[in-house]
Amino acid sequence: MSAALDSLLDLLDLEQIERDIFRGTSRSSLVPRVFGGQVAAQALVAAGRTVPADRSAHSLHAYFLRAGDPGAPIVYSVDRIRDGRSFTTRRVVAVQHGQPIFHLSASFQTYEEGLEHQAPMPPAPDPETLPTAAQMLPRHADRFRDPGVVDRLIEARAAVDLRYVDEPPFATVGEPREPRSQVWFRTNGKLADDPLLHVCLATYVSDMTLLDSVLLAHGRGGWTVGDVVGASLDHAMWFHRPFRADEWLLYDQESPSASGGRGLGQARIHTQDGRLAITVIQEGVIRVPRA
Repeated sequence: MSAALDSLLDLLDLEQIERDIFRGTSRSSLVPRVFGGQVAAQALVAAGRTVPADRSAHSLHAYFLRAGDPGAPIVYSVDRIRDGRSFTTRRVVAVQHGQPIFHLSASFQTYEEGLEHQAPMPPAPDPETLPTAAQMLPRHADRFRDPGVVDRLIEARAAVDLRYVDEPPFATVGEPREPRSQVWFRTNGKLADDPLLHVCLATYVSDMTLLDSVLLAHGRGGWTVGDVVGASLDHAMWFHRPFRADEWLLYDQESPSASGGRGLGQARIHTQDGRLAITVIQEGVIRVPRA
């Protein structure tokens, strides 16, 4: 296991301070606020720790309310909304400095047999043939406002091997493309056989690139280039089938709409052998800076 992945797992190992109250810390971020994927993953950890082990997360719905302070702890308060025969529902509020910064509702289900069908996996190249972040990012250093962003991006993604199928938005600034993006990802090291851990790590990664397709449609490079500013507004995920976050997952993303200063991204995550594991939808604020 890499040191970076070990650090990320420590980040997700929340401290329990009361029966349904947990406390988490933050890691350094590329922006002066807590990374949204971290808050979502920690909130899901908090919810999952109050649920029987035989019930797996099948969906989450979340709102980002305020920017998180990376220098302060985050307190997660879990509300045990319902414990039914098949489904368990939890609500989590993340609080900093006396104010809620994030709200999550999550549902868990016992395993059962049922009807089966899925959308087919789209074509994509073998992830092992694609460049790593450490290989790809330095080639585009001249695109960034701050040359140091390259090293910080590589460091921020050291726990996860994330590989773009096509050029990322910052590599093709000024060239509008089809609003579609694909990345392969997996953790940089093996994980324990804990289904909740794999779901939480996929939640963490899901906030990294989902709005790329919005930028591609308009030839924008993103915050590192400085031609847009923005933040996540809400996030929803449905977990359809078991998967491992330490094995390759294809994140197939597209944007059906952008309007009113907001952009919508939707995606499907497939395992390498073609099983549809997760559906993700996210909306974010995406604004063009005023001259």
